[in-house]
Amino acid sequence: MIASSLALAACGKKADKAPAPKAGPMTIAQAVAGEWRTAADKARDPWRHPVETLEFFRLAPGQTVVEFWPGAGWYTDILAPFLAATDGKLFAADLQTNDPGEPASAEIVAAYRRKLRARPKLYGDVVITAFGPTSGAVAPAGSADLALFLRNVHNWMAAGIAEKAFHDAFVALKPGGVLGVEEHRANPGGVQDVLAADGYVQQAYVAQLAQEAGFILDKASEINANPKDTKDHPFGVWTLPPVRRSSPRGQPDDPTFDHAKYDAIGESDRMTLRFVKPT
Repeated sequence: MIASSLALAACGKKADKAPAPKAGPMTIAQAVAGEWRTAADKARDPWRHPVETLEFFRLAPGQTVVEFWPGAGWYTDILAPFLAATDGKLFAADLQTNDPGEPASAEIVAAYRRKLRARPKLYGDVVITAFGPTSGAVAPAGSADLALFLRNVHNWMAAGIAEKAFHDAFVALKPGGVLGVEEHRANPGGVQDVLAADGYVQQAYVAQLAQEAGFILDKASEINANPKDTKDHPFGVWTLPPVRRSSPRGQPDDPTFDHAKYDAIGESDRMTLRFVKPT
């Protein structure tokens, strides 16, 4: 009887709501889909494949990551929120701006810093260091799980600091750490222009730079390949989206230039390489 009464009483009461499950750490896909990313940045996802690329580079929750030359922060907008939500750490080895003749570069760095300060809860405590001809350590030696070179090797070749970039990444990484490289890919078999004037670099040359710094090539991927890219454009790789250059660098845009052919190609053909620091 008592049991029946208790059962009837229980039926007459609203069942207590079960506590909502705690949200898990942010995934890479959630970071890529984040509302904080601009529509223009998201429009490039089909060309840059950020989820697949970062998974290939073995980005994982709680890691310490060094992003070399983040620019305006296209990848930082994915990396920083992901790492902040998963107790990780991002070092941004930004463009060294101690040259007073580079006001444009200084403004890019200043805008990047303003972006991070505007939403500290989202981006977390990003540590901004520097990378350039005379820069020091990009992160404490042996502290990083992952270092990222995202379409910058050609810039460093032009500046004569490509070897330094690979060396600095090697020093920052833990034994077993990963160096992820995404770079405009030249056709194989030619003589590599050491200044990469057209923006394209041979995959074998990148592998050589990495191996000379002590890395082992672990795997190459075609995630960011584009077979439509003929690599013979009048203003180098910058003729293609997203830059869409219509005149030589430093000259005004040519309003008569026909972009249609190059827009149909899309963004450049890119190598995607994973290197490992030996244990």
